Amino acid sequence: MARSLEDEEKGIQSHPDMQSSSSDIAPVDPIAQSSKSGNIFSRFNDRLAEFKFFETRGIEQVPLHERHDIKASDYLQMSLLWFSTNITANNMALGMMGPLTFSLGFMDSALCATFGALLGAAGVGYMGTFGPASGNRTMVVARYFMGYYPSKIACLLNIIIMLGYGMIDCVVGGQVLSAVAGGRMTVVVGIIIIAIVTWVVVLFGMRLFHIYERWAWIPQIIAVFVLVGSAGPKFDTSIVSTGSSQTIAGNRLSFFSLCLSASVAWAPAGADFYVYFPPTTSKWKTFLMTFLGVGLALTFANLMGVGLASGTLTHASWEKAYDTSSGALILAGYDGLGGFGKFMGVLVALGLIANNIPGTYSASLGFQIMGRQLARLPRWFYSCVGVVIYTACALVGRNHLYDIFDDWLSLMGYWVTIYLTIAVEEHLIYRRSLGFDWDAWADPSKLPIGIAALLAFLIGWAGAIVSMDQVWFVGPIAEMVGDYGSDLGIWVGSSWAMLVYPPLRWMELKKFHR
Repeated sequence: MARSLEDEEKGIQSHPDMQSSSSDIAPVDPIAQSSKSGNIFSRFNDRLAEFKFFETRGIEQVPLHERHDIKASDYLQMSLLWFSTNITANNMALGMMGPLTFSLGFMDSALCATFGALLGAAGVGYMGTFGPASGNRTMVVARYFMGYYPSKIACLLNIIIMLGYGMIDCVVGGQVLSAVAGGRMTVVVGIIIIAIVTWVVVLFGMRLFHIYERWAWIPQIIAVFVLVGSAGPKFDTSIVSTGSSQTIAGNRLSFFSLCLSASVAWAPAGADFYVYFPPTTSKWKTFLMTFLGVGLALTFANLMGVGLASGTLTHASWEKAYDTSSGALILAGYDGLGGFGKFMGVLVALGLIANNIPGTYSASLGFQIMGRQLARLPRWFYSCVGVVIYTACALVGRNHLYDIFDDWLSLMGYWVTIYLTIAVEEHLIYRRSLGFDWDAWADPSKLPIGIAALLAFLIGWAGAIVSMDQVWFVGPIAEMVGDYGSDLGIWVGSSWAMLVYPPLRWMELKKFHR
């Protein structure tokens, strides 16, 4: 991977001329344009390009001559990247919600967490295959499925997802660091530490990002294995789900959907980190290695959360720690290890940086994709903006982590699954004959109009709304399940979109021929 990273940096400074287009809007590099027009950020960007570790490339397509040959180690890097990203404390906190929020037993929680994580990982793997094929970022690829302008809705929602993850990562990391310090360090200080380290890595871009993620999993897996040995004997695998049969079924589906949402939320960033691989990159290997990296890490982390949560029901010290924060409960799992346990807690907290980096990087690209004027500002500038936004949100919402998890993460899962449904149908039904003109990434006249995708997306959202089960709203379909309702938003929303998109797209092609 060392040679591939060097090759990436060789091409980061410039973007070659794209193929000529007969349309009025040609695919151009907006950052290069702004540099010629005297944009102060772009002139500074040109200076930064002289530094070996600094990436100045934004959303522009990576041309073939700047991509590197694929090697076996590159496929391994795909898995390590996603494994490092997800073997983290925030996903342990998610697993805790099975027993503690949805009143599920150990076995029910474990099964929902496992299969939810694996199903969502399949969506990430699928979107990842488009990176090498196109040389375009994930939300640029979305233009081929939803149209140039409607895809901006998906891009905006992706920015919200990634910044939301940044907020959660900072809060959980701050909680763990505060617990390690015995309360002498406030959660606020811990949040700021996580945010600053993330900002430094993201600021420099792809090269430092790949190096960091290549090794970040090692201290994390050590800390998790130590946690298994220390806390595992206190897991209560005998706890069972409570409530009527319908209520239990509804809670199972809600928790399964939540774990699916956490996993599939990476799909809108799946291709962002593969754009320097050539089109000859094996699609099935890309899918498999991405699937394994995301799925195994999330499964392992979620199961640790389920185990820790089960222990709070039989161990008063763990229950007291959980009353403080989820981070304090994780640290309680290292009880009896003394200073070594606290050191493991620090590793767990700092591991959240690996989860935060790709989200912040993807969000910075999203800002550029939202408009040509916004694209005139370089990626690193938006990295700074993103870090400031989610740090401020983390400071404000640090005492409401589980409300954020339950409400925000479910809502994000709705739109991602609806978008994936549209993408898969467009790909399998229509693009087999139409193909993809990847060089037209910035040319609206060569991309779908997007009327069909927009209508299907909105209809899917309508289905999600009448089927959601949130604290602030329970849809009429959701409230029909059990005593407290069940979150059916993902399933109804994506199924409605699946039914209406093919005929709408057929009519769009018949009318507009693109």
